[in-house]
Amino acid sequence: MQLLQKYVKEMSIGAGLLAAYLFLRLTQIMSLPLFTDEAIYTRWSQIAKQDANWRFISLTDGKQPMFVWWDMIFMRFAHDPLLAGRLVSVVCGLLTMVGLFLLGREIFKNKWVGILSAGLYVLYPFALVYDRMALYDSMVGMFTIWSLYLEIVLVRRPKLWLGFLLGLVLGGGMLTKTSAFFSWYLLPATVLLFDWKSKERAVRLAKWVGIALLAVVLANVYYSILRLSPFYHIVTDKNAVFVYPLNEWLQHPVEFFQGNFHGVWDWFSTYMTYPVLILLIGGLVVFKKYTKEKIVLVIYFVVPFFLLALFGRVLYPRFIFFMTLPLLPIVGLFLIWLYAYLKKPAFCLICLLFFFALWIFADFKIITNFATAPIAKSDLSQYSNDWPAGGGMAEVVNYLAMQSQTKKIYVGSEGTFGSLPTLAMEIYLGSDKNIEKSGIWPVPDEIPQDLLEKAKKMDTYFIFYQQPTPPKWPLSLIAQYKKGIGNVYYMRLYKVKAQ
Repeated sequence: MQLLQKYVKEMSIGAGLLAAYLFLRLTQIMSLPLFTDEAIYTRWSQIAKQDANWRFISLTDGKQPMFVWWDMIFMRFAHDPLLAGRLVSVVCGLLTMVGLFLLGREIFKNKWVGILSAGLYVLYPFALVYDRMALYDSMVGMFTIWSLYLEIVLVRRPKLWLGFLLGLVLGGGMLTKTSAFFSWYLLPATVLLFDWKSKERAVRLAKWVGIALLAVVLANVYYSILRLSPFYHIVTDKNAVFVYPLNEWLQHPVEFFQGNFHGVWDWFSTYMTYPVLILLIGGLVVFKKYTKEKIVLVIYFVVPFFLLALFGRVLYPRFIFFMTLPLLPIVGLFLIWLYAYLKKPAFCLICLLFFFALWIFADFKIITNFATAPIAKSDLSQYSNDWPAGGGMAEVVNYLAMQSQTKKIYVGSEGTFGSLPTLAMEIYLGSDKNIEKSGIWPVPDEIPQDLLEKAKKMDTYFIFYQQPTPPKWPLSLIAQYKKGIGNVYYMRLYKVKAQ
């Protein structure tokens, strides 16, 4: 009881952070329409859940399976398959918040830096977007932060059990996404925090090297489980789609660097915002202590950031999410200094509102009106305002489900693999025996003959979601739903006229 009383303040703050986190992540979590990649991962998880032979199904597209494995477990408890995947990200974000608390407390030896780091994550718009989506990136962030935390503890207090735990976390990250490999590539950077003044430094250093190598070996052993699948080799092929292989990069080593750097910096500064970047710079420059600690955190951001700009072939904002997280404890450190310098709580509160006003506004928009949120334009396009977004998909699925209750129907859709309508139909109506479905790509100028034959036998529908102007087929418009704002993309459902 005395122990609880001693930490009642910290426990109250922790409960407040938990409540704020869950409120921001769960409020209207299903308001954002199904995104194409979410549909792909959700369908994989459904198949893996139903058939153990397909537990490595994500490898057919060169994606590691950890997210799918978590998702198929969550599907046992969620009524909506998409909700299950989004709850996976909510849980991963919660674990990231806890990891940031431990990281901030450990690296700067101050529990209040840890608390502020966790609080910053709760408000961070970048995190709010991806903690509410059924994508890999929140999980990558979780494994990145926990790997970094364990690596710092290991270099300061090398223990064998830490090596086993670190190997498990590193392996989990590698089984999630290739970008998580940075966690062990950058492990040697933590040697900056080694106690070189210790009288037993030679023994301690040898011990650290041995345990660190053990962790890396274990992580790669865990990763090697993917070799059980005949599709393992596709991971390398898929990586080459997004990042130039070395032999290709050598043909144009800096040709795309400037454009890539401009893009990733724009995404980073948009999500972080310049007022918070001022706090970050303040933590690096104004606060003189903990130089080595800050260098380590910056390395975990700068190295993958520049390598992505240098080697990137196809880039999206979510690729940089994990690498921005180690910067939050530096911001937290500067806030501690700022509070001690100003010494006036009311004035500190005004300063906080000034620096984080853009974060709060972005969070409000992300939850209430995503299409107008002040976030990276590429994310707005993909998730809300352009053809990959799923605006109207839920309404179309509900309509078709009603039509199939009393009769057989046929549904065609634009696209084959990765087609949002096709995947949504499989996710939500896959077990409906009254619905036949197929995808068509490319969409021809003349209506396929088999669609006309189907229309003579049963009600036949077709879904367009990419083309601004559908071809001139014998169609009757049933419904159309505009995607987001400021574009010409619609989710359109047509009925094929029998000829």
